[in-house]
Amino acid sequence: MIIKERTIPLVLLILEALCRRLPLNYPKYQQIIEEMGRREAGYKGEVSLDYYLRLLPINKYMILHDLNLPDGDYNCQIDTLLLTSEFALIVEVKNMAGNLIFDTENEQFTQINNNVEKGYPDPIAQSERHKEYLEKLMAEHKFPKVPVEYLVVISNGYASYVITGKNTYKVKPRVCKSDAFINKIQSFEKQYTNPLLHAKDLRKLSRLLVKMNKVPTSYILKKYGINKTDLLTGVFDSNCTHSPLIRKKKQWYSPSCNEFSKDAHISALKDYFLLFDSQITNQQFREFVHIKSPDTAKRLLLSVNLNYSGTKKGRVYFPKSIPW
Repeated sequence: MIIKERTIPLVLLILEALCRRLPLNYPKYQQIIEEMGRREAGYKGEVSLDYYLRLLPINKYMILHDLNLPDGDYNCQIDTLLLTSEFALIVEVKNMAGNLIFDTENEQFTQINNNVEKGYPDPIAQSERHKEYLEKLMAEHKFPKVPVEYLVVISNGYASYVITGKNTYKVKPRVCKSDAFINKIQSFEKQYTNPLLHAKDLRKLSRLLVKMNKVPTSYILKKYGINKTDLLTGVFDSNCTHSPLIRKKKQWYSPSCNEFSKDAHISALKDYFLLFDSQITNQQFREFVHIKSPDTAKRLLLSVNLNYSGTKKGRVYFPKSIPW
């Protein structure tokens, strides 16, 4: 049973919004572009794994995709989490080409592709941290202690991988290609046969994880040293990057393209909710999209079916969920 559907990851949406809202000469702009590319490839790899997830017994597994769980100043991001009565399984997906090397002695992860060698964070060490996080979380909320396992799945069918170092025997069972994924899960099923979580525990844990899932905006901004004052405001047209539109004849007008748009402010609001805040006032909206009329702002905010609370100047508008 899929509890949290797979959608475009929040981190990827935030990175895309940053590319729209940062000046092109921002010092770390290229780094953000590169991470966005890696995240896009990763998402495609996760989607490809869905074929195998559909083969799992629907009544046995609770599946949660793209969890972003707060971990102090950091973000615990889990590609896919499988919950059963007997065990929990963290799935980390790597959609990478070339030859992938897991160095267990030095805890290093390296990709060699087209004779170019590049190092990346070790997915084994990363998964170990996620395992510890989930175990601690479950203990804090008084859930029965169930085994928490993890797998690193190589989703690129043309990639190869090797595991080196003195701890090979520890890591080898933790890595597989997509076509071996179901076999790995079946081995966990044979290993763990004692049901520890009742159905109500599984539902309660799933609700807790979904409730804790949040937009990791502060984590991304801190990672790249971005202040919100660095971000560009205004309504942008997809064909005119970083060129603010103006309000003209009750529409958004692009001077450079000489074209009009009725709903360009929707994309601006999506960026605001991803990067600035989860709610917005009439005044904040006016300042963000560069309009002066409170009545126009109110009409535009009401036209996009946002929820709201409060009255007059104290009213705030907010989406039902993020991403919106």
